[in-house]
Amino acid sequence: MIVILKENPEESQLNSLIAWLETQRIHVHPTVGANQTILGLVGDTSRVDMDMISSLDIVEAVKRVQEPFKNVNRKFHPDDTVIRIGDTEIGGKELTIIAGTGMLESREQLFAVAEAAKKSGVSFLRGSVFGPRSSPYSYQGMRVEGIRLLLEARETFGIPVISEIMDASQLPLFEDIDILQVGSRNMQNYSLLKALGKTDKTVLLKRNMSATYEDLLMSAEYLLAGGNRNVILCERGIRTFETHTRSTIDISAVPVLKQLSHLPVLVDPGDAVGRASLVPPIAQAAVAAGADGVVVQVHGDAGQAGSGSAQAVTPSTLTGLTEKLNKLKAVLA
Repeated sequence: MIVILKENPEESQLNSLIAWLETQRIHVHPTVGANQTILGLVGDTSRVDMDMISSLDIVEAVKRVQEPFKNVNRKFHPDDTVIRIGDTEIGGKELTIIAGTGMLESREQLFAVAEAAKKSGVSFLRGSVFGPRSSPYSYQGMRVEGIRLLLEARETFGIPVISEIMDASQLPLFEDIDILQVGSRNMQNYSLLKALGKTDKTVLLKRNMSATYEDLLMSAEYLLAGGNRNVILCERGIRTFETHTRSTIDISAVPVLKQLSHLPVLVDPGDAVGRASLVPPIAQAAVAAGADGVVVQVHGDAGQAGSGSAQAVTPSTLTGLTEKLNKLKAVLA
């Protein structure tokens, strides 16, 4: 349920209303927008008398929300959420470009990619240090040493960093990482989501390849229900009958998620299609569809990458792609 307040509501009446709702075991989430204030009511609202609330002087309208996701719902929070990390905004007017390695392999590899990312004007440097691999015999990442290298790269090049967390027990290790990625395999790892919901760390939540839009939004709901408002949604392709690409990029996810939710939406083209040659056109399609940014895997020698080599673009491709995406964003603004 949402309660839409009239302009400049009387403070004492508003406080009285919130206090009364809380006695009914209803959690109240106020959202102050540019033009109106909305109270999002979470809990068993079936016992709440809508007519009584509607009759209050400060209330303009009362509406029930049918969707099971509440905190992430745009009806609860009409204005876009903008996440600020240092001088960088995600979900604002500027395009967010995350670029870096798939699995971090060495200091030399990371620093070469970080230098290219810095020159290209990339927003965040990516590097996975724990590997969610299908085979237990595949390379599993540099682990704690990888985190140290990421922080060293951030200090050297002045770019905030993002890395994937696999389990709630790893939270202390990622304390200084700017954005924590929850990969598609862990999108419904509810114990991890609950733990991250209790932090204020920015979380990039990737859609599972078999997940519906509602599945993704309900996973994000776990994070916001715990109190964490710094959440980014990421489309990374879904499983279909097509075999020409690794999975099928769902560009329609961008406008749909932007309509349903106030959270920033990014797209990872490489994870979806698994082919470097398709990354630039799909990244442009994502921005044209309204995405707040893209995620790009980069490797100085993509053919020698330990993981994700087929989807990794070269530093020179990254530079050209960044320029094109920023120009496209400016035209659409």
